[in-house]
Amino acid sequence: MSEPLLLVEGLTVAAGDVSIVREVGFELGAGQVMGVVGESGSGKTMTSLALLRLLPAGVRVTAGRIRFADRDVLTLRRSALRTLRGGEMAMIFQDPSTSLNPLFTIGAQIEAVLRSHGRGRGAQARRRSVDLLGRVQLPDPERLLRRYPHELSGGMRQRVMIAMALSCEPRLLIADEPTTALDVTVQAQILTLLDDLRSERGMAIVYISHDLAVVEQIAHRVAVMYAGTIVEETGVAALRARPLHPYTQALLAVSPTFATPRGVPLASIAGSVPRPGLLPPGCPFHPRCEHAFSRCRVDVPALVGVDGSRVACHLHRGAGAAA
Repeated sequence: MSEPLLLVEGLTVAAGDVSIVREVGFELGAGQVMGVVGESGSGKTMTSLALLRLLPAGVRVTAGRIRFADRDVLTLRRSALRTLRGGEMAMIFQDPSTSLNPLFTIGAQIEAVLRSHGRGRGAQARRRSVDLLGRVQLPDPERLLRRYPHELSGGMRQRVMIAMALSCEPRLLIADEPTTALDVTVQAQILTLLDDLRSERGMAIVYISHDLAVVEQIAHRVAVMYAGTIVEETGVAALRARPLHPYTQALLAVSPTFATPRGVPLASIAGSVPRPGLLPPGCPFHPRCEHAFSRCRVDVPALVGVDGSRVACHLHRGAGAAA
């Protein structure tokens, strides 16, 4: 087998003495898509920021390894890291209003990215910018280059961010809820665009979302996160056909589908994700789990392989369930 493009092992992220992400690990090959799902507070975004060493002040990686294309991301010098970010690894952030500079036009910001990574300047960069805005289905790209972020709708700003992330044709794209602000039609167009780029260029994608239906459209494998750790990793087909972890089952149960009858109340998961530093003993999901038994309240289950998937649950023999 070829070496993975991205290898994450035992990644632990902490704020002070409190762990926010705990022993996260997965690998991703060129042209593959890893979906990362879970409720707010599950650690999805913090994991993605760690991959690019963009953690907020006071938050740091305390253990683990991140290797990208045979480079140790956690030990790269700042100059090498600047070249990597935006060039070979790019990120689409969830909130474009905090990512675009209100003092510069859209064209100036896209062209700055292209210049900094040696992808053109002047008229060449402008033509490239027009092409990028057109590819993300923005109307009249020439005019949009002269506009400022506040003159665009939230959905349009999000598509500008997607265009900027794709501008240098990265080998790895980290997409944090990239279609949240978009209507269903545009969302479908963006997912198709990302999949086309993945297919054409062999681009790998880490796709973060709370929407399982969206992840199922684009991902090859799915990592389900809860309380800062991966509780299940499986192929996208197996996700719905045979979910192993009770949390995965609960997420699927609360996700409406076209088969959901009209008038039927939507299901919900009782309780909420525990805050970092306030995790219950044993399995962090056990207070919300209808299948919990005595061992769940004491022992933290290991993440083990089960029929091509990985799951952290005492209900499965490999994780130490009772006979």
